[in-house]
Amino acid sequence: MSTVKEAVEVEVPVSVAYNQWTQFEEFPQFMEGVEEIRQVDDSHSHWTTKIGGVKREFDTEIVDQFPDERITWRTTSGDTKQKGTVSFQRLDDTRTRVQLVMDVEPTGAAEKAADLTGTIDRRVKGDMRRFKEYIEQGGGASGSWRGRITPG
Repeated sequence: MSTVKEAVEVEVPVSVAYNQWTQFEEFPQFMEGVEEIRQVDDSHSHWTTKIGGVKREFDTEIVDQFPDERITWRTTSGDTKQKGTVSFQRLDDTRTRVQLVMDVEPTGAAEKAADLTGTIDRRVKGDMRRFKEYIEQGGGASGSWRGRITPG
């Protein structure tokens, strides 16, 4: 399993950055290779990705969510195995540090090669840069979900 970490500072208040991150169905607008995310309920979503010509579908579950602080998830089905946490740190009234830490277990030859060559790490770094551009240019969050999910 490989661990990928990336952080960006965004020029929006912490609540705006957090609120936008809860809008999973909009991730394809800034995440490379993510074709579609369908929100099933408050804590479950279905992902369709296509990376390096390999299409994958998998389900995720949010296991811990605390507004303006963190969202932690894990995959529950499909060929992709990962877990991660995105955390939000208020820097001041208008700036937030968004940090993503993911554990990814490459499956299949393409994913293992991508991991060995650093492609997964570069992709996550690019996704975080694109999130920064997306949230700063958007002028605010397109929606929000402020519920609390506790580990159980």
